[in-house]
Parts: sequence; structure tokens; C-alpha cells
Amino acid sequence: MTIKLIVVSKTDIPYLQTGIEEYVGRLKHYCDFELVMIPALKNLGKASPEEVKDREGQLILKQVEKADCVVLLDEHGKEYTSVGFSEYLQKQMNAGTRTLAFVIGGAFGFSPAVYAKATHKISLSQMTFNHQMVRLFFVEQLYRAFTILHHEKYHNQ
Repeated sequence: MTIKLIVVSKTDIPYLQTGIEEYVGRLKHYCDFELVMIPALKNLGKASPEEVKDREGQLILKQVEKADCVVLLDEHGKEYTSVGFSEYLQKQMNAGTRTLAFVIGGAFGFSPAVYAKATHKISLSQMTFNHQMVRLFFVEQLYRAFTILHHEKYHNQ
């Protein structure tokens, strides 16, 4: 299975980028992993949040194939424990999912078109986090899930 993480704008906080790179490197041991960065929009002028979401949504949807399972990291999504998330990944693998595309939207969230394409929504927390931090939290949880599935010593329970 291939896992894509699609994000809007680059990670420009150095310590977060270092952490993301660390876990992305670790993930290569378990799956084909691709981090897809959509460039930040320019010349927004007086664009409304809806216009920004629509433009970002068009760029997000260009990164997913018709058969991809699209999962939004969304505040209204289902919350999982780390073990529960690993079970979710295992179910996706057992179902023969070829590409699992997780998406972290921009500051205003997702457009209706992106919501319509999504198969699932996952929430990492009821708290609000900086979108760049969410990238690190997510790749760490993805790594943790694979170590749980492989019965490796990383997750303590």
C-alpha cells in the first residue's frame, strides 16, 4: 500500500521539518510513503476564506487519483487511540487499498469538493494545532501504528 500525505504550503519551522524528515525516513521501512506539498496560494488580495478553500481544494484534488482512499485530517473526524488507528490501517491494507491519501488542509479547512471526495475523516484531537505541527504529529502516529502492527518496541501499553 502507498500512503500519501498531502499538505498545503511548505513546513517552514526548522525543528518541525527535522522531526517530519525523521519519521518519514522511518516510514520507508513499512510502506511506500510520499509527502506531497501543495504550494501556498499567492496574490490572494481580498479573497474570502471560501475562495481560498476552493482554490486549495482544486490543487488538492489534482493530487489524488480516482481510486485513492482519501482521508481528511479534520476537527470533526473520528478520534482514534494509537492502537485503534493501527487497526484502521490494517483494515485498509486487508481491504486491498492501493493508495491511502491523508490530507491536511490549509488554515480555513477544506472545500465542499474535497469533503465530497473524502472516504473518511480523522481528528487527531479536539484541540486546535498549527497545521505544520499536525504534520509532525501525524507522521509520528503513522510510524507508531506500523510499529504496533509489527509488534515492535515503540508503543508502550
